[in-house]
Amino acid sequence: MSLTVVGSVAFDGLETPFGKREKILGGAATHFSLSAGFYTDVNAVGIVGNDFGEGEWEVFKRHNINTDDIEIVGDGKTFFWKGKYEYDMNTAHTLDTQLNVFETFDPKLSENSKNARLLFLANIVPMIQKNVRGQSNAEFVAMDTMNFWIDSMKDAVIDTIKVVDCVIINDAEARQLADEPNVIRAARKILDLGPEAVVIKRGEYGAALFTNETYFAIPAYPLESVFDPTGAGDTFAGGFMGYLASQEKIDEDAMRRAMIFGSVMASFNVEKFGTERVDALSHAEINERFADFKRFTHFEEIPFERTQSV
Repeated sequence: MSLTVVGSVAFDGLETPFGKREKILGGAATHFSLSAGFYTDVNAVGIVGNDFGEGEWEVFKRHNINTDDIEIVGDGKTFFWKGKYEYDMNTAHTLDTQLNVFETFDPKLSENSKNARLLFLANIVPMIQKNVRGQSNAEFVAMDTMNFWIDSMKDAVIDTIKVVDCVIINDAEARQLADEPNVIRAARKILDLGPEAVVIKRGEYGAALFTNETYFAIPAYPLESVFDPTGAGDTFAGGFMGYLASQEKIDEDAMRRAMIFGSVMASFNVEKFGTERVDALSHAEINERFADFKRFTHFEEIPFERTQSV
């Protein structure tokens, strides 16, 4: 079983009420890969510059991530994003964006990446996403997008949605994409475009899975300390897709379990800055939180009947 992810490999500068990092490993493909790597073999497709050092490559190596398709541009710098969070950790304020070599990113999949069973198209230009989809032989393809692409090239986003099996986006993006204030109706409109599943990420409020037949929702894992939410959505997607890649059959039951594993992975991601917490994670910790989810969302179905007073 294998999985390919195409997206950004980057450096982040981060500031939250709980601390600061000037330059740490980040990027959608990075967060996704480290998360998915706990469940399956992962091929990362991206681009970096000459400032991407051995310490960064070592993080991928520790998790057995195949980086053969990460292009190295010897005379350029790696994509850099700097952001700040206030106490409302759901909103990032962008302080600086330097596309650098990412501006010329034109992914070409190797045979290994083409033939992975699953493919995830992280948040990049929608035309590039569609081009990559055309290169892949994947059985199941999921994509992410963002408000900037929806606002500036909505038709291209929709064209890409039509050729994937699953859309994984946050609630604000779903509303914007569907031009619909109600998230449930927004998800239905997105399903009408062709995918078989839509996953709506709701940050600290959890996530919801929509298919044409069913609806499934989960809370976020309860945490007392959230240090840095950067990459949590990509970490969620990595857990979701990584788990699916490990299963013989991708059906609704598998997707429901994948939702839990995605949320578990995201809960670890926010406990430290950047990739620090997921990099040090163990399978025992993952399974413990999975069991926690089962325990605190379980209830007995006992219909209520009011007794008549005498």
